[in-house]
Amino acid sequence: MPRSKRKPAGKRTTTVKTAKAQSVKKNTSAGKSRAEGIRLFNLAGRPSKAQFQLVYGDRGHLLTWDQRAEAGVPAEKFQAVLAAKQSGR
Repeated sequence: MPRSKRKPAGKRTTTVKTAKAQSVKKNTSAGKSRAEGIRLFNLAGRPSKAQFQLVYGDRGHLLTWDQRAEAGVPAEKFQAVLAAKQSGR
């Protein structure tokens, strides 16, 4: 049967979902610190655990970005140092 001659199917009912009240998100210092760490991780080229260990030593993956910068390799220079260490292998 062509579509124009079909009888309309039963009326569909849809349920209306009510919007839940959204809680106000507060910027905590932990959230800001986490965001900064993620920003530096992306800036460093999203290195793997093995790459952290190659550049910073066996416990390099456990250091914070501030501790890594104090060790002499900030996030901005990570890829350059990694390339130098990998070519020296």
